[in-house]
Amino acid sequence: MAATVSTEQLALDAAAQDLLFRTARTANTFTDEPVTDDQFRAIYELVKFGPTSMNQQPLRGVLVRSYQARSRLVEAMTDRNKDKTAQAPLVVVLGADLDFHDELPKLVPFMENPQNVFADPAVREKSATFNAALQVAYLIIGIRAAGLAAGPMVGFDADAIAREFFPDGRHAPLCVINIGHPGPDAWMGRLPRLEYDEVFGTA
Repeated sequence: MAATVSTEQLALDAAAQDLLFRTARTANTFTDEPVTDDQFRAIYELVKFGPTSMNQQPLRGVLVRSYQARSRLVEAMTDRNKDKTAQAPLVVVLGADLDFHDELPKLVPFMENPQNVFADPAVREKSATFNAALQVAYLIIGIRAAGLAAGPMVGFDADAIAREFFPDGRHAPLCVINIGHPGPDAWMGRLPRLEYDEVFGTA
């Protein structure tokens, strides 16, 4: 049986804890209330401070605004993801920049030739994918912090997504996130989570 832990152990008040985690769910329907560029920019300006290894910033994204681009995106989604992607007020396609190391002299200016650490493409791809995934998680929390709902999905044709939204060939698609205010019957029930003792031990 799960142990009872007081919410007072955390610096965030209980309402913020609920907003970000306890009552938050992956949204499957949305209202037609728009999500503005200013709202999304504010989310990014918050979550960009989330930690990554060596201050890597491999996450790249495309806000899908036009009808034409949305239609092509919907075609690339798996069947269960098509309708909600078509209906969401804003959809962002996220990928990992496999040449993120080009930006490292700017991001770690105290280090001489930091890009050389990632000269091996295999090492670079592994690091790009891991750190961009961290940034995706921060983005989801930031969306919730803005009072919006996020519907992250990985059910899509990755090759089609790459051709349509990352045609330069240097980006690996990671996920698609629907964003907006939750609509009717937006939530599935809360699925189980592992308990603390199933995840953590002591050495």
